[in-house]
Amino acid sequence: MQVWAIANQKGGVGKTTTVVSLAGLLAEVGYRVLLVDLDPHGSLTSYFGYEPDDLEHSVYDLFAHSGEVTEKQVASLIRDTNVDKIQILPASTALATLERRAVEHEGMGLQVARALRHQKTVYDYVLIDSPPVLGVLMVNALAACNHLIIPAQTEFLALKGLERMIRTISMINRARKKKLAYTIIPTFYDRRTQASVGCLRELHKRYPDELASAVVPIDTKFRNASMKGVVPSQLDSSSRGVLAYARLLRTLVEQQR
Repeated sequence: MQVWAIANQKGGVGKTTTVVSLAGLLAEVGYRVLLVDLDPHGSLTSYFGYEPDDLEHSVYDLFAHSGEVTEKQVASLIRDTNVDKIQILPASTALATLERRAVEHEGMGLQVARALRHQKTVYDYVLIDSPPVLGVLMVNALAACNHLIIPAQTEFLALKGLERMIRTISMINRARKKKLAYTIIPTFYDRRTQASVGCLRELHKRYPDELASAVVPIDTKFRNASMKGVVPSQLDSSSRGVLAYARLLRTLVEQQR
């Protein structure tokens, strides 16, 4: 089972779009995919028709136990989606209270990793949507994953968030036994604007080894797919955005091999 976290310490860079796009492409070729929504805003949860404000049980329940949760407890939290082979561990707005609880309870940074151990034979891939804030939820995402995907919006203000994310990876690596591999994927690229072109050039200069060859363009099909509650490849498998994510996926799978 491969666990990929999608994270950046800046909001609005395309994290949820990256999650649903990759998940859809993986499911299309027969892989069993679990999505884990760790963002209190619950965008990924809402995408698949669940309301974070109304959920009685959610990923929040993983943190309600002082010790390791059981396989049965984890399974009871997982919901189906409208896409075959994709299931979700949804978020609820209660996640926003975890930072305060984390101060009082040690060991909360590994709860997701512990829960996912029970799913090794159930899923081929787990994709974690992380909040844009360094805290107990992002720490859980980074501790649980074996590869990190960082969507980076192609604008110069987004480079600051990316710099913070790289520093966070360095901090996490000091606590991990194995170095966390990561891939940066440029998003919201518009070749007609000097800002996008210049930012992409700067990304190549700063992160030549970690930058994906794929570049995700601005694509209205992403918004249309979100409105319909389907993964982008279901709406239009030949759209520019979907083709970019397909290229990214090929790169990630090759790295995995």
